[in-house]
Amino acid sequence: MTPVITLLTDYGLEDGYVAACHGVIAGIAPEARVIDVCHLIPAGDVRRGAAVLAQTIPYLPQGIHIGAVDPGAGGARRAVAVEAGGRVFIGPDNGLLSWAVHASGGARAAYEISNADHFLHPVSPTFHGRDVFSPVAGRLCGGLSPAELGPEVPTARLVSLPEPTSLLREGSVEGEVVSVDRYGNTQLSIAAGDLQALGVQVGDTLGVWLGRRQLALPYRETYTAVPPGELVAFADSAGLIAIAVNSGDAAQRLGLPPGAHVRLSPTP
Repeated sequence: MTPVITLLTDYGLEDGYVAACHGVIAGIAPEARVIDVCHLIPAGDVRRGAAVLAQTIPYLPQGIHIGAVDPGAGGARRAVAVEAGGRVFIGPDNGLLSWAVHASGGARAAYEISNADHFLHPVSPTFHGRDVFSPVAGRLCGGLSPAELGPEVPTARLVSLPEPTSLLREGSVEGEVVSVDRYGNTQLSIAAGDLQALGVQVGDTLGVWLGRRQLALPYRETYTAVPPGELVAFADSAGLIAIAVNSGDAAQRLGLPPGAHVRLSPTP
């Protein structure tokens, strides 16, 4: 079976950073297939990176999964390899990997990546994606055991981001903005099933509370079900409720950054 390595970073596409990672992998594991998950995570946005990786991982083959959204590179944070669900996740221990590890069934074992024998040299303190994560991924494809990367880390000591939650109360459901995509669509922690539990069906109108503001939004199958420029709520491809503007930017219009509190309820 062809080994698979996936890459998720905030490196962007304007520079050669992504190509450098590909090149290192190709030099060590030329047989590996590399899948680019995303390289346009906003700079240093660990939460957005965690959401994208976790929501993509169910559709990726088992393999080695590199996450490099790493504002602490060169600092005290450790690099880790985490085994979960037949996969190995490689990246900084800053919470970036935590949601994807959870989505893969939870960490089975974890190791600090500290054995410099497996790194590219010299190691840049600000480019571990190229000099640490990529060569390690390549060597894992070649049969290296994660246990050879460094000392074992108790899985309970791995840094985890707080899981997005939703809370059903009588007549409403409360949640938060998980992430905002490049279109300005705001993904909530509220699942479509939460609305079904409240008796809300596609075609109904939702009451939406954003702090002290209250809106009434159509709940439709897709954002194109309303005229351009209009707000709409719908269940996105991850099964979570999103608020969007057809041909517009809902996050900008509503001032909804990740973490903002939202409450939804059926309207009479």
